[in-house]
Amino acid sequence: MTDRLTIGIIGDGFMQPGFFEAALREKLPGRALTIRSMEVDWPLRLKSTKYDPTLPVGEFVGRPEDYFDFLADLDILVTHLAPITADSLDHAPRLKAIAVSRGGPVNIEMAAARARGIPVVNTPGRNASAVAEFTVGSLLAETRNLIRGHMAVASGRFGREFYHYANTGPELCELTVGIVGYGDIGTRVARLLQPFGCGILIYDPFKELTPEEKAAGFQKAELDDLMARADVVTLHPRVTPETKGMISRARIAMMKPGGYIVNTTRGQVLDYGALYDALVSGQLRGAALDTFEPEPPPADWPLLKLPNVTLSPHIAGASRHSALKAATMIAGDIALILDGKPPLHPCK
Repeated sequence: MTDRLTIGIIGDGFMQPGFFEAALREKLPGRALTIRSMEVDWPLRLKSTKYDPTLPVGEFVGRPEDYFDFLADLDILVTHLAPITADSLDHAPRLKAIAVSRGGPVNIEMAAARARGIPVVNTPGRNASAVAEFTVGSLLAETRNLIRGHMAVASGRFGREFYHYANTGPELCELTVGIVGYGDIGTRVARLLQPFGCGILIYDPFKELTPEEKAAGFQKAELDDLMARADVVTLHPRVTPETKGMISRARIAMMKPGGYIVNTTRGQVLDYGALYDALVSGQLRGAALDTFEPEPPPADWPLLKLPNVTLSPHIAGASRHSALKAATMIAGDIALILDGKPPLHPCK
């Protein structure tokens, strides 16, 4: 293809436009490219509008009309968080493909893209390693008082109470960890935990264990059985109608006394009111939370005040490697589309 292509990149402070441009120029050598970029002021100022009932998309930044002028002469659109709706596509008559650097195309109106014959690609698994590492780190931080110890020392108090037996936590080798959702992230969590000597229980109705996983002692379990047997429950399912609220008050009540919950997926899968009650009552010993519902949580939310919770501001997937990997995946699929070949990561 010798015709000049106009590629538009809508980036932000994490998925920076320069990452995409560098990857595209590497994957599309010799092509005549015009690359135009814009960078939205996220995550430092703008907040995601997650579930606006007036729009058929979710987890986006800005409004569709904010990007209409930018879309007008594009052949290819690369975006991270811009909402792309049917109205958006009406303003992009030349568009041949959309690439979104997300695990799912939640900010793209897929029905509208399909109706216009515009292929959409995304980046599944781009941050799986980052989230899996963060999950294990969060579990260690909560069980072994890492954040509480840091806060004590940083405030000028050496915090010797954390050496009192009553305040010490378990070692991972003592624990059975229940992994809810066994996709790219859940499988990595299991592999990272294996050298610690944890027991591994897995709930995922769509996945079967490999012979190697079975030989390593991993076990599949129904969700209620997992909740009852695990010392730690770590959450990794996608948000679907079936998974919203799946870790309910009744299921939290099934957990062993002294258990832990770790959530690095979306807040909608967990009943936070029930979690609060379980932490206050002492049924659960602790929790590590990177995601919330609502998000951000209100400053006066009681759960934020508990001493037995490790909190982080939805940053599990925020690694340099995941940003650069997403850009490389995007560029590779765009090259395939332009060569008339099927992309590796098509969205249905």
